[in-house]
Amino acid sequence: MRNNNSDNKRKGGLEIKNVDVYYGETQAIKNVSMEIKENHVTAFIGPSGCGKTTLLRCINRMNDEIVGCKTNGSIKWRNIDILANDVDPVSLRRKIGMVFQKPNPFPKSVYDNIAYGPRIHGIRSKDELDKIVERSLKNAALLDEVGERLGDSAMGLSGGQQQRLCIARTLAIEPEVILMDEPCSALDPIATAKIEDLINELKKNYTVIIVTHNMQQAARVSEYTGFFYLGKLIEYGKTKQIFENPKEELTEKYMTGRFG
Repeated sequence: MRNNNSDNKRKGGLEIKNVDVYYGETQAIKNVSMEIKENHVTAFIGPSGCGKTTLLRCINRMNDEIVGCKTNGSIKWRNIDILANDVDPVSLRRKIGMVFQKPNPFPKSVYDNIAYGPRIHGIRSKDELDKIVERSLKNAALLDEVGERLGDSAMGLSGGQQQRLCIARTLAIEPEVILMDEPCSALDPIATAKIEDLINELKKNYTVIIVTHNMQQAARVSEYTGFFYLGKLIEYGKTKQIFENPKEELTEKYMTGRFG
């Protein structure tokens, strides 16, 4: 991981305030407010269609790509409202990276997958790219497995390796916040355990937000949890409290399987 001196002083937390999201006339997020803690793992849980992923995609403006999607409210990061019109989404995504539900490596070599982002941002030196690739793979707990296969196609890796490669690709552009949209849903238990171990390492240097349908996973990897239902944030707090002593009846019903 990167050194801990000045890096740990960065403000990687987020303040989400009164956020509404509409897809056309349909309101998907309803007046959500929460504070995401820096250098912690925060989990968004709730049933399908409750707004978890929609809110996650607000945080790096991915919803901008959806025709007819409108977002109100504010999301402050480093004292900047990232929803403001003068914020460049492309530049924002360099600092707030995203890992998707299904591994999506490029049909290129392992090396070129990692080097792609740095090259886009102007890095051309082979020595520098070599260092970035090695560091990113190491930080994604993948270097030992693919270090001798950097020239091989990324499409030949296992599903779990592909997902960690996508995480390494995200790390290569040096983000401060990492968004993960159900990163283990397509993986077997062994690969899932490796991703969860990696998440616990990443929080030392990054702010991590994960959307998951797996409540046991949320309990294992996160320190804060938000429970969503029908576009509303029903309850948000420390994961231990949410799981063991929820304040809201709806949360308690969801946790104990008496939902619906």
